[in-house]
Amino acid sequence: MMLLPTAPAPVTTPARDADRAFVRQAMRLPLLSPEDEAQLARRWRETQDQTALHQLVSPHLRLVISTAVRFRHYGLPVSDLIQEGNLGLMQAAARFEPAREVRFATYATWWIRAAIQDYVLRNWSIVRTGTTAAHKSLFFNLRRLRARIEGKAGNGGSERLTPEGRSELARQLKVTDADVMHMEGRLNAGDRSLNVRLSEDADSEWQDLLVDDRPDPEAILMQQRDGGLKRRWLGRALADLPERERRVLQARFFSGDQAITLERIGLHMGISKERVRQLEAQALSRLRKRLSDIPDLQREFAAQG
Repeated sequence: MMLLPTAPAPVTTPARDADRAFVRQAMRLPLLSPEDEAQLARRWRETQDQTALHQLVSPHLRLVISTAVRFRHYGLPVSDLIQEGNLGLMQAAARFEPAREVRFATYATWWIRAAIQDYVLRNWSIVRTGTTAAHKSLFFNLRRLRARIEGKAGNGGSERLTPEGRSELARQLKVTDADVMHMEGRLNAGDRSLNVRLSEDADSEWQDLLVDDRPDPEAILMQQRDGGLKRRWLGRALADLPERERRVLQARFFSGDQAITLERIGLHMGISKERVRQLEAQALSRLRKRLSDIPDLQREFAAQG
């Protein structure tokens, strides 16, 4: 008599058993009536009664679990998502105002979802995905809206959006087409180590192909030299201006991060705002002519080149 092989028993671990026990216990807890919920919320808010807090949040653990399960396809442990959702639930309890006559579950849903979404964004990739509200919405809605948009266009099997679909998605989420393209590339490609070899036979790594956009030492030295020379040119040209025009330009353009207003300069110099504007225009005209027509400055530049 031939014996058929039996299916192996599922592998269990103490951690997994604990998670399942937690879920079963949370699902068995009875829901609160609106009156009991309001009473517990007031006790916690007014007297910081820890027992009331426990009785208020415990029946809503099922809300945490159901929300966490919706984010399981991002590749993170559901137990970690539940833990983050519990933190959001506690934040909701700390901020809940029963006087507004809103059910605690309605209020807590947003805090639980926000806590789980923040955790996903922090841990989905080692590369920072984006923290603005627009990027957050794009990250969590791109796949769903892409399937809907491309499905209407008859391109449901496409892995990437068409240009028209990308523009439509950007319009719906109020972001730019470039934001959609960037996020689409991030979601379609996983993290890769820069130390991985290009091929099995190659000694080069991916990091060897990275381009450094910073200027090289020679360019930096040239910028410093040219900048110093231009500052000397400007200083000598300013010194040749009449005193009042030089004072106006120094106050307007060389007084720090913010230029001093024409009215304030006029009060300091005892002249009208319009006269200050005239002096500024005259000074700028003289300065441009002086910088372009000084032969000795040009010879200095040529001698140092």
